[in-house]
Amino acid sequence: MQLAGLQRIKGKVMRGSRRLFACLLPLSVWGGIAHAEGADIALPQSIPDSYAHAGTLVEIAPHRRLNLRCEGDGSPTVLLEAGSHADTTTWFRLQPLLAAHYRVCSYDRAGYGFSDLGPMPRDLAADVSDLRALIHKAGLKTPLVLVGHSLGTNIVRRYAATYTGDVSGVVLIDPPAQNVAAYAPAWAKEEDAMAAHRFAFINQCTEGAKKNQLVSPPPALKSCVAAGNAQASADVNASIAAYKRKPAFWQTLSSELHDNITVFSQPVASNASLGTLPMIVLSASGTYADAPADVRPSLELAKEKTQSAITATSTQSSRMAVDNTSHDIQLDRPEVVAEAVNKVSQMASDARK
Repeated sequence: MQLAGLQRIKGKVMRGSRRLFACLLPLSVWGGIAHAEGADIALPQSIPDSYAHAGTLVEIAPHRRLNLRCEGDGSPTVLLEAGSHADTTTWFRLQPLLAAHYRVCSYDRAGYGFSDLGPMPRDLAADVSDLRALIHKAGLKTPLVLVGHSLGTNIVRRYAATYTGDVSGVVLIDPPAQNVAAYAPAWAKEEDAMAAHRFAFINQCTEGAKKNQLVSPPPALKSCVAAGNAQASADVNASIAAYKRKPAFWQTLSSELHDNITVFSQPVASNASLGTLPMIVLSASGTYADAPADVRPSLELAKEKTQSAITATSTQSSRMAVDNTSHDIQLDRPEVVAEAVNKVSQMASDARK
């Protein structure tokens, strides 16, 4: 979000996925009002000014803090895990909706937002380790429901498989296709060729950040600096721009994207299992809406195979197609995500009886 050159960094697969509020909303949220078990909740149409400042900075290791934002006081606790190079602003519509009934928390992963840089590499193992430390250092009540978007779905699945006692249910928002080369080899080959240019761009921005050149960038570095987000105030935009001018952001981004190449080049492991953990997989209708028409069916097949394999890792799971959505379901139709959280929470409660 708000990163110039975003399309070059993320690759063609996610082009146009930030179509905030462009989709038609169902009657349940017509006019920006969501109905949660009889309570009308106004959904924010812009990122609140509170996001211009840190929430609670939780020290998870000596001289290392992660930014945590919590609302509500219900049970269970719901923790939100963002996608690649995203911060807590990606949850600004969903979090207040969930807070009406749950204790709900979002956080900035190391190197993003208001969180400190973490040790390299920034791979799934590092993210899971940090999440474990955050949950326990912040005193979040377990077992909790984990909600992951995009790359965050991989982090959530890895965490739930590793720390089974901490998790009562999971909601996965549009898990990205894995092993795309098996279904769209020409597309995957082109993406691989673009990777060198992508990392050269990131390295250039990293060096500029180290020299403090991104505050007033020379022409060669202007692509590193984003324009303001139309859904954010000047203060919020300024705070986002400030952290994206720091070397920590670009170093983290480079490491995360390098690991993504490994993670997403492989199919879902055939022996992956979450047992009987309640799980809902939400599948966006428009993940590849901006991909060329000739390759779109292959990409959709890769996503179908991936999400079906993920759904099969739990015996208490289901997959749901969500109409009128981009890859960012939590922004386009947050009420659908909230309904999924309600369902897995009820499933977990029923299982304990």
